[in-house]
Amino acid sequence: MATPLTANAFLSALRAEGLTVVEVGDWRNHNRNHVGPWGPVHGVMIHHTVTSGSTATVNLCRDGRPDLPGPLCHGVITKDGRVHLVGYGRANHAGPGDPDVLQAVIDEGPLPPANEATEDGNARFYGFECENLGDGEDPWPAVQLEAVERAAAAVCRAHGWGAASVIGHLEWKPQKIDPRGFTMADMRARIAGHLGLRHAEVNGVILSDDEAARRQWDEAARSLPEVRALRDEVRHLTTKIDDLRSLVEQALTTRR
Repeated sequence: MATPLTANAFLSALRAEGLTVVEVGDWRNHNRNHVGPWGPVHGVMIHHTVTSGSTATVNLCRDGRPDLPGPLCHGVITKDGRVHLVGYGRANHAGPGDPDVLQAVIDEGPLPPANEATEDGNARFYGFECENLGDGEDPWPAVQLEAVERAAAAVCRAHGWGAASVIGHLEWKPQKIDPRGFTMADMRARIAGHLGLRHAEVNGVILSDDEAARRQWDEAARSLPEVRALRDEVRHLTTKIDDLRSLVEQALTTRR
């Protein structure tokens, strides 16, 4: 459970992760707070917009539709990797969802299947809409995926949350499919890696980002049974190669 960040703290957190942030109008005061609560917050939700074109996408997410007033999220992540802030406070992005999923997010544990829609997600989650048609064919540029990673990590870092506090809309509410085009498991792994890079330290030595990432992933990989089995197989093959090399060297020595 956490009190929402102030608008200025939210903006600072995003910029601290190296994101290019575009402030759209009076985003700090554009919200739906008059119709329901905003907070306590527990996580970050990722969506796709089913739109094309950055300007049209940002305008839609700020203004909303006749049947769904804006803002439709807090930040719009366009294909060029920029984060456009369109509102702050309660936003119409998550809608009602599964209370068991919310509890799993709070606990940062495994997510159960979403089969209910009774919990007010607009009060509980920060929301990022990502420019994409959501048809499984519209590409996700690398710079956009990196921005999703950094934006989610920014909020998690500010609240002291882990990557398990980040979910997709499809994990919150039955019949939802967004985001489509990457898996949330992969994105959470990226976010976890990103959160582990800052101030990584081993035996009192500050590591570079590359070194920190390599050590983190090596440590995680060593715990997987499949990796341990493959490592044992490699060691076995290495022993056989060493034995074969010894036999060849002995044969060559004899022939001399």
